[in-house]
Amino acid sequence: MTTVRAALQRGMQQLAQANTAKQDDTSRLDAQLLLAHVMGIERALLYAYPERELTAEQEAQFFALIARRARGEPVAYLLGHKEFYGLDFIVDHRVLIPRPETELLVEVALQQIRTRLSGGQTPIVADIGTGSGVIPITLAVEEPRLPYLYACDISAEALEVARLNCERHHVASRIRLLQGDLLAPLPEPVDVLTANLPYVGTEEMAQLAPDVLAYEPHLALFSGPKGLALLYRLLDEAQQSATLKKDGVILLEIGYQQREPLQRYLHEHWPQATLTVLRDYAGWERVLQIAI
Repeated sequence: MTTVRAALQRGMQQLAQANTAKQDDTSRLDAQLLLAHVMGIERALLYAYPERELTAEQEAQFFALIARRARGEPVAYLLGHKEFYGLDFIVDHRVLIPRPETELLVEVALQQIRTRLSGGQTPIVADIGTGSGVIPITLAVEEPRLPYLYACDISAEALEVARLNCERHHVASRIRLLQGDLLAPLPEPVDVLTANLPYVGTEEMAQLAPDVLAYEPHLALFSGPKGLALLYRLLDEAQQSATLKKDGVILLEIGYQQREPLQRYLHEHWPQATLTVLRDYAGWERVLQIAI
């Protein structure tokens, strides 16, 4: 029988040989995560009991996952879940894998929501392009004073994943899932509008990591040559409709080169809007806050 130590060593070697990871530490972490997942234990226990033997079924499952990872399939899809803002979310090929930089968008949204709550207002909140639902679900969990939030997506498959995550975090009664294009599904004006829309340009396709390009849904990644098409369209819809209440705010996650074109666009099409740009922990301009 194969021991934990031997399985990890062989798994790390296979990943390193496949060039899945550029660093040994990443190969090691991937192998640890996959083996802990197969065995149903915490990762730390792998090294607490290195001579523990795997069952034949566990060994087969582990090396099947290693083979898929060696071909480039993201670890989050292999595990079926991903942590975001301290919460665990179901993810699969129907949705984009949550990124840690999106936590900034959640933090800014919580500030906006809590400012309104402190002022005696219960804000209406909506997330556009919700995917797996990490943004509205995290907001609902972190701020139980919100009676309900809207979560919109054009993809019925993505909304099914969001529904599972709503149930997982016990907020299904408070998250209203709506299928449709951008702002069209919203039934009422909102105070806080969040959106982590696709913002990668099709011309940047070759710059993406191979596992992202090959496995994550392109519908959730790309938005025209410069990645701005959906952002422009969302701003147009918000400006031309009654989607936002007076003193409402839009919070957009943006790419590192998109602040200037979006500022120009807003200056021309929505001159009364006030813009604030916030940087993520890596120093990149990440969230565009638009106050009306």
